[in-house]
Amino acid sequence: MASPTTDSLIRSIVTSQSSSSNAVLYDRNCRQCARLSAFLDEVKAKYPSYACEPVEPFGDPKARLLIVGLAPGLHGANATGRPFTGDHAGIMLFETLHRFGFSSQAQSASGDGLTLKACRITNAVKCLPPQNKPVAEEVNRCRQYLVSELNTIERGGVILTLGKISHDSVLRASGVPVSSMPFRHLGEYSLPGERTLLSSYHCSRYNTQTGRLTAKMFNAVFKRALELVTL
Repeated sequence: MASPTTDSLIRSIVTSQSSSSNAVLYDRNCRQCARLSAFLDEVKAKYPSYACEPVEPFGDPKARLLIVGLAPGLHGANATGRPFTGDHAGIMLFETLHRFGFSSQAQSASGDGLTLKACRITNAVKCLPPQNKPVAEEVNRCRQYLVSELNTIERGGVILTLGKISHDSVLRASGVPVSSMPFRHLGEYSLPGERTLLSSYHCSRYNTQTGRLTAKMFNAVFKRALELVTL
């Protein structure tokens, strides 16, 4: 997990940049979604060592690249407390982040000292959903945190969404009609605040093993992200 110092830095950025004085980037004690809260309690009873709580954003508090996934995985982020850490989905992501200079290591494990440079990872939904499928109400309710986090990305920054649900949620959080910027792999759009939205297929086990998302395709996304953040 991010250190307390990182926590305070992130929250100070949110407080200073968000238009809402009550904006919060992350709340470890959030239980606004009854279905998700009940499911976390069930999983915690079965796996006592798992974190089983809303997963904190991880990475550079002054990131120029914000990666938005869907939700924590059962034996991944829900267990370790770090986004995309502990399950298959993080393998390609951290290898690619390292290849392009955003990560200090190519593999991520809880407590390993890995750091991200100019990059932060978060999820559209902070809590583990049953069958890895949040319902629309849960995505909508969790968007308050996404709005706060988007406000930390300054002009010239890039928001990279992994999958359609996170793509659409970022658009709604930005006040942009979803129909105006349809999801597609390697999609690129201009967001309010002179920021860029990039979209990619999610690096899930299904997508990578079926070839829907290849390493070459993912590299192309990060190549473009690096070009944009260093312009």
